[in-house]
Amino acid sequence: MKYIVVLGDGMADEPLAELGEKTPLEHARTPNMDRMAREGACGMLRTIPDGYEAGSDIANMAVLGYAPENYYTGRGPLEALSMGVDLAPDDIAYRCNLVTIEDDRMADFSAGHISSDEGKDLFAALQQEIPDVLLKAGVSYRNLLVIHGGKGSATTPPHDIVGQEITSCLPTGGDADLLFRCMETSRQAFDRHPVNLARIRAGKRPATAIWPWSGGHKPAFPSFEQKYGKRGGIISAVDLLNGIGRCAGMEVISVPGATGYLDTDYDAKARYALDAIKRLDFVYVHIEAPDEAGHLGSIEEKVKAIERVDGVVGTILDAFDGVVAV
Repeated sequence: MKYIVVLGDGMADEPLAELGEKTPLEHARTPNMDRMAREGACGMLRTIPDGYEAGSDIANMAVLGYAPENYYTGRGPLEALSMGVDLAPDDIAYRCNLVTIEDDRMADFSAGHISSDEGKDLFAALQQEIPDVLLKAGVSYRNLLVIHGGKGSATTPPHDIVGQEITSCLPTGGDADLLFRCMETSRQAFDRHPVNLARIRAGKRPATAIWPWSGGHKPAFPSFEQKYGKRGGIISAVDLLNGIGRCAGMEVISVPGATGYLDTDYDAKARYALDAIKRLDFVYVHIEAPDEAGHLGSIEEKVKAIERVDGVVGTILDAFDGVVAV
């Protein structure tokens, strides 16, 4: 038997008054998932173990069978693996968002979903100012900061504090002084940078600072094939999931048009999954769009994203008749 898992990241939610006390998943039109519920088997599982904050890193590791309490060291080092950064044993890698801070409040955790090219230019300028750390530009606002000989720090995810004052949410302990210096230096380096001046002229939010969070050292997983006796592959547009895949020895499948955002190419993800399952035993299709819509606080976009995820499920279901478990 072969298996395809379609993971709609962030689809679960609370009942909302705006939707008549339904959740976005209940409200969305999902004929293909409804079909699976009727004809397949339904169940519930805990994807966030007790003692952990809800997040894509913890949840996806748990779904893949890698107990976070045994293997999780932080989001940053997983993304480093995806970005080709070879961490030394004493390196601490932090996820490093480009953010918009206004009047000491977190206005936007993604700096208006800044483009990857813009982020690369900003990080290149900042690297010249803080040569004692390693900066690595990633996809859009999702980047990396590595401290050689780091100690780790308690940090706060920026998407958890949108609209809130940042003063009580700054890093504490360990690397905190160095991280704060990097953050303050970024505010100065970005203030009059051509990228931000152009964004302001275009009516877009500027990237006013970096925000490092979820640091950790390089993790070690048993391979997916060792664990399950199956050759696995992963399809995702975000470095976090691709890092998990690389750490687990899975084939990381790049899909043109996959953005990790609401405008991702859903149809392409389905096509590439169907192609990959011909040579693999297991394919994990991760779709970030519902989660991004949730962070943005957009009910409408979340419902749309769930309905597009349902389209991916339908395409995959229609391609098989009992040969592949979905």
